[in-house]
Amino acid sequence: MRPVHYITLAVAIAIIALLYWGGNTIPPREKAEAGMQRPSSGGSVSQGPNTMKAASIDSILAALKMQLPKTAADTVKTLEQEVSAISDASQMAVVFTRLSKVWERNKQYPVAVFYKAKAAKLENSEKSLTFAAQLFLELMEHEGDRALQMWEANEAISCLEQAMKLNPNSEEARLAMASAYIQGTAEPMKGVQMALAMTRDNPEHIPANMLLGRMSIQSGQFEKAIKRFETVLKKEPENKEALYFLAQAYEGTGNKQKAIEMLEKCKLVVNNPEFSKEIDQHINSLK
Repeated sequence: MRPVHYITLAVAIAIIALLYWGGNTIPPREKAEAGMQRPSSGGSVSQGPNTMKAASIDSILAALKMQLPKTAADTVKTLEQEVSAISDASQMAVVFTRLSKVWERNKQYPVAVFYKAKAAKLENSEKSLTFAAQLFLELMEHEGDRALQMWEANEAISCLEQAMKLNPNSEEARLAMASAYIQGTAEPMKGVQMALAMTRDNPEHIPANMLLGRMSIQSGQFEKAIKRFETVLKKEPENKEALYFLAQAYEGTGNKQKAIEMLEKCKLVVNNPEFSKEIDQHINSLK
């Protein structure tokens, strides 16, 4: 596990708990990966991000159904037949929730979240829709297959669009949508513009500055990243992620001394022996 994963995993768990306390047992992708067989995206390898197509739910279902034990596969088939015979939205939502739980028990999390999202859309609850979107974002951020990552991002955006119809002023939904566009679609600038708009309204907006800072690192704009993370640390001096990524940004500029300084601060704040060991190894490589 990379050092930053100790930070992002803790943040993700906190977000999920706040969003929907006790309402879900689907773990983030990092915990689930070891026990999960990956679906095929059903697409061909592309030569660039703009030519890659998102996976389809049909291809994902086809791949993962083959991996289900017979009992689970029979249950899924029965529930699919049941839902096809229902016209009442509330009853359909109940069956989709049951389908989600079957897939979750079998550690097939993309499909589990897909059915959770379908239930949320029928319930038309801002809370449920935002929660489902956050689960898709968790999967997306740890996804190794680009076509699957794009599908997860698109599913998150679909949930968030419906949530924002219910609450157009939701900063949480807007920021999540920006993250989905930046990290998981072929239109990252849509997300960048959304995040920039949030910092224009509030220059000290912490989540938006964090998102833009990480985007700046990914695009090699290290000086811009430094400014973003320094803005965050002025308000939250012990923000673990900001300290860690600021160290990355300083390292990108060649300022190893400042990078080491930030890593040392981050190590003290995180206060985790395994994290400290990995950070010390990285510090030694910079000296």
